[in-house]
Amino acid sequence: MAKISRVLLSVTDKTGILEFASALAGMGAELISTGGTARLLRDAGIPVADVGDVTGFPEMLDGRVKTMHPKIAGGILAMRANAEHMAAIQAHGIAPIDMVVVNLYRFEDVASKAGAPLAELIENIDIGGPTMLRAAAKNYQDVAVVTAPEDYPAILEELRASGGELSVDTKWRLAQKVFRTTAAYDSAISARLEQVAAAGPLPRDLAIRAPKLMDLRYGENPHQAAALYGRPGQGIAGAAQLQGKELSYNNLVDLDAAWQLVGEFERPAVAIVKHTNPCGCAEQDSLVYAYRQALEADPVSAYGGVIGFNRTVDEQTARQIAKTFIEAIAAPGYSPEALAILAAKKNLRLMRVSTAADSLVVKSISGGYLAQTADSVKLDRAAAVVKTLRAPSEAEWVALEFGWKVAKHVKSNAIVYARAGQTVGVGAGQMSRVDSVKLGAMKAVLPVAGTVVASDAFFPFPDGVEEAVKHGATAFIQPGGSVRDAEVVATADRLGVAMVFTGVRHFRH
Repeated sequence: MAKISRVLLSVTDKTGILEFASALAGMGAELISTGGTARLLRDAGIPVADVGDVTGFPEMLDGRVKTMHPKIAGGILAMRANAEHMAAIQAHGIAPIDMVVVNLYRFEDVASKAGAPLAELIENIDIGGPTMLRAAAKNYQDVAVVTAPEDYPAILEELRASGGELSVDTKWRLAQKVFRTTAAYDSAISARLEQVAAAGPLPRDLAIRAPKLMDLRYGENPHQAAALYGRPGQGIAGAAQLQGKELSYNNLVDLDAAWQLVGEFERPAVAIVKHTNPCGCAEQDSLVYAYRQALEADPVSAYGGVIGFNRTVDEQTARQIAKTFIEAIAAPGYSPEALAILAAKKNLRLMRVSTAADSLVVKSISGGYLAQTADSVKLDRAAAVVKTLRAPSEAEWVALEFGWKVAKHVKSNAIVYARAGQTVGVGAGQMSRVDSVKLGAMKAVLPVAGTVVASDAFFPFPDGVEEAVKHGATAFIQPGGSVRDAEVVATADRLGVAMVFTGVRHFRH
């Protein structure tokens, strides 16, 4: 190990840099810096040399050229144990640099702005920063490289404890972080620039990079290892956990299913999910009433389930939740009174979720990935076609629209029996549609008579309609598209029920 004697600092994120630089200077390190970072340090009374004074060459081209110079790169890349390296830099008057403190232009902040012009995107691509980081990481045995303010305290603690030195293990960990950082940075740039001239919504190259947010106890089953990756603050992956024991893999999958479903509704809505399928869903004028209706649809299956809310959970709703065993809740927020009530349920996981939605859905298969645009199509009643002699009544229409939104989030083959704002029975994941029809009716706790039926795909035979009508269904909504559509519609007319075609299928595999 060698003492940290000379440090290059050039940071976009100035968080904690004054304290860090002051501490380094206090340990006797010579500081070299650029542009705004140098001005900040100098204004704070911290001794610092400009890069231009070291290189003998001024910053130029609006700051595009400053650190890319042999007197900087050579000081970073020279291997101390290599006599030829050390002789070469000495011959050219280059002093070694022992630590590089750099973070990058905020390209992703600019890229996230809707309609950001190409010129602005290009100008926010950092060139010198990644170069310095990679150079230092390549020579990690001799050069410590720091990419994030979060690492400053631990580094200072080790320097103070060791008399100004960092262990090779620490330098190696910091170097690994560099390559993760620069890989993610390049991926973000590539992905965003592809969108500028994209021929369609799907990228030519699929870049999948996300930091590990946490290790999980196990995966779907105890013998499977698992971890959560994502972006803090975005969706279920980046949600803030307010209370409860650690999340499981299955919790997260169910939370995402519940959160996506309640996002379909404008009024207060609740979805109770078990194994990614809704066992109860409701949309009403108040959240507490919606919760009660969702629960009464299937209270047995709801036990140990996961709940999604599209409104802040209030005191009344929290009191109802507290009466049963729930694994986890996803909501945009919780009132102080609700938090106080739910705090008594020590194991209940409470997640505060951002409204961010993904435009691309990615799944892994053996040997690769499948990517598709999100299923964000909404039902337009005016575009739907009534195919039967009898049109739905207004009450049936309201129920059909509600059931259609829910069916979109049920595993295929999906059948939803519903009334206005409330599910009554759900048939999910069966190999034949008529079996889903039977299962939905069998699972129903509430009366099925007078309900409507939403089907995520067409009825291939009339038997599904006949089975549902046996249980009292009065109207149907489906995409249409079967070679037997005419036969199915004729059956509906014979039975005196209404049927609407949407022209849009919502398979969920």
